[in-house]
Amino acid sequence: MTGSPSTLTREATSTQASGRTRMTQTRGTTVIAMRGVSVWHRISQRMVQAWHRVRGVVRPGGWLALIAATVGLGVGIRFGIAELVAAGVLAGVLLLLALPFLLRARPYEVDFELAHDRVVAGSSARARITVRNDAVAVALPGTVDIPVGAGLIDIAVPLLRRGTSHEEAIEIPAPRRGVVTIGPISSVRGDPLGLLRREATWAQTHTLYIHPRTTSIPPTSAGFIRDLDGRPSPVLVDADISFHAIREYVPGDAQRHVHWKSTAKTGTLMVRQYEQSRRSRMVIAIDTDHHSFRDDEEFELAVSVAASLGIRGVRDGRNVQVVVGEEIPEFARSRVRSIRDLPTMTERILMDALAGIESHDAVNPLAEVAALAVEAHSDVSLAFLVGGSTMTAAALQRAALAFPPHVGVAAVICDLEGEPRLRRLGEATVISIGVLDDLRQILLRGAQS
Repeated sequence: MTGSPSTLTREATSTQASGRTRMTQTRGTTVIAMRGVSVWHRISQRMVQAWHRVRGVVRPGGWLALIAATVGLGVGIRFGIAELVAAGVLAGVLLLLALPFLLRARPYEVDFELAHDRVVAGSSARARITVRNDAVAVALPGTVDIPVGAGLIDIAVPLLRRGTSHEEAIEIPAPRRGVVTIGPISSVRGDPLGLLRREATWAQTHTLYIHPRTTSIPPTSAGFIRDLDGRPSPVLVDADISFHAIREYVPGDAQRHVHWKSTAKTGTLMVRQYEQSRRSRMVIAIDTDHHSFRDDEEFELAVSVAASLGIRGVRDGRNVQVVVGEEIPEFARSRVRSIRDLPTMTERILMDALAGIESHDAVNPLAEVAALAVEAHSDVSLAFLVGGSTMTAAALQRAALAFPPHVGVAAVICDLEGEPRLRRLGEATVISIGVLDDLRQILLRGAQS
């Protein structure tokens, strides 16, 4: 039976209103659910943060005391065991007594000064730390931790009244070459029983450069290579100091190079031609392949040799280039050739760079390092190859042949168990040393011979 139009209209309107009501209810429920999820997310984050803070403050002894207090009081009161109640009360009292030691997160102001930020391996670095209480309240005793590389120095700080400070001199051992980071310094506050502990950190860090040992090489000792400035090379140029021959004039030649006597004799304009003098550039290539050295001491000796030669070259006014092989990632070992040029503008910059080099298991062999060095520095006149005792003669010869024939090549082999000696290997001079001072003695004998 069909209703009237007005009745149908009322039913449709009622249906639409009911649908809108359900949609509104659904949206309201969704909004409430989303708000609930957001609130729960914030609460859970706060709980996690609080848990991390508590875990950072409570030490293992504190957890034992907390468990003893909870279990002792709960079980002791429930079952009437007086001993457990007494243990719980004692543990609770100890925790309460430990709380005052944590009242201030940063109880001190800390100043740390290095007397020298560069030292030589085998010596020590001196530093001074000043801990000051600038607050109104008394600063209870605590500890200041100073990370030094992988180690840690603990400084005990006594009770400090307002405005007082505590100074202490520190001696940092530097037995081996390297670049050591000192810091960030942190203050540690805790109770005498070690139940609770709170730390505050100062972000400032210091860098200590531990330079390799060196030996003094006199400036004339490199003469055994016969690397004289101005020694001619096979390259012919139009202007230099070493006269080669006379040739006919070609357009573009400078008039100052015209040889007038030859011109008068031949009736043709003739000019002088010169041999290009060798530039005084010295390349020192260090083998950083871990397998080329018997142990770490041999590698340290090799770095000291390179440092001694580099310093001598810088003092002599040469253009010094120190190159090392870079570590190659495993996925690219079959197709990557890579070297690194160390900065050599000054002695200090060179020593800083040498302080940080390391040996690696996967690097290019010394022959490829030498070849790349020649590609990068075509004007090299003198080359030193520095390697370890396990390097074969064939590998050493390949490295020497990477340089052009007019380049003087000397190889220094570091062998702690071998005898110092000087020998020839093809066109290269090979120096074997067992201690660093052998290098100076052999170079002096070679210069005098």
